[in-house]
Amino acid sequence: MPTFIARRHALRALSALLMPWPGLRAMAADDPSQGAAECVIPAKAGGGFALTCALARDALQAVRPGRPPLALRYLPGGIGAVAFDRIATGRLGGPGTLVAFSSGSLLNMAQGRFGPHPPSAVRWIATLGTDYGVIAVHRDSPYRRLQDLVAALRQEPSRIAFGAGGTVGSQDWVKAALLVRAAGQDHKAMRFVSFEGGGDALSAMQGKHVDAFPGDAAEALQAIEGGAAVRLLAVLSDTRLGGALTGVPTAREQGVELVWPTVRGLYLSADVPEAAVRAWTNALREASTAPGYAALRERHGLYPFDLTGPALDDYVQAQIKRYRQLADELGLRRWPP
Repeated sequence: MPTFIARRHALRALSALLMPWPGLRAMAADDPSQGAAECVIPAKAGGGFALTCALARDALQAVRPGRPPLALRYLPGGIGAVAFDRIATGRLGGPGTLVAFSSGSLLNMAQGRFGPHPPSAVRWIATLGTDYGVIAVHRDSPYRRLQDLVAALRQEPSRIAFGAGGTVGSQDWVKAALLVRAAGQDHKAMRFVSFEGGGDALSAMQGKHVDAFPGDAAEALQAIEGGAAVRLLAVLSDTRLGGALTGVPTAREQGVELVWPTVRGLYLSADVPEAAVRAWTNALREASTAPGYAALRERHGLYPFDLTGPALDDYVQAQIKRYRQLADELGLRRWPP
């Protein structure tokens, strides 16, 4: 047989092997968690939303190695507001589109920052774990303990420039505001520099353009692993955490009553078929209960917090109610839904 004919037969055989099996295509159509899908990161690179989607991708791949890897797509704007509005209005979505959310997303919703859309405008699918707030500074900063930073705020709150994701009223702004209040000062006197995500804020702190980062542990640890010169002054958890944060004292240990967990999860468009909602819920529940998930979650800097279905819906409603009360306490403007 001539060489070119043999080669043509070989290529046809290889193409047949690479062609999706009809049964697999049908399965993906009925169950979108089996087929090509994407996870929307509603911020720039380097922050907590990116960690959420990366964890979802890795966890799903671990339990379903035959599926196409979950594609990651960036859609920054309003720390999640643009993505939520597009999903709620049908300009983005479908059974194969997941979107990352966090406690900060719920805080913004509580203030009406996500537009005139109720929580029911999307389907809350699953939480993948919880992060915790941190107060961090540059490694060369004169503030070596949280008490040092609090003492500086007590003398003059405007001398410290906080830099983090979001604008006034965002969860990072709230952490800074609560820290200033803990120092006995008016939070309205603080300086806060807004960034589109924690990654940009940490980069600014590397350049010493801001003094302190009231962000989240996972994104700070990711920056440290990448060589960033960051010092963690406190973690905003109830008790001392394990893993990479073993040596970091809580704010409570240092006399500051400030606790801020940041739950991370995923939602879908409310217009997708109920079968797709069940499929993704089951897929993520399977992934989060797999034997290797705990280690995978820890590598992404998160701690246990797994909710799906009605339990997650109830949690979202309760948190939004709590955040509305907090917004009122801090004198934040709330836009009507």
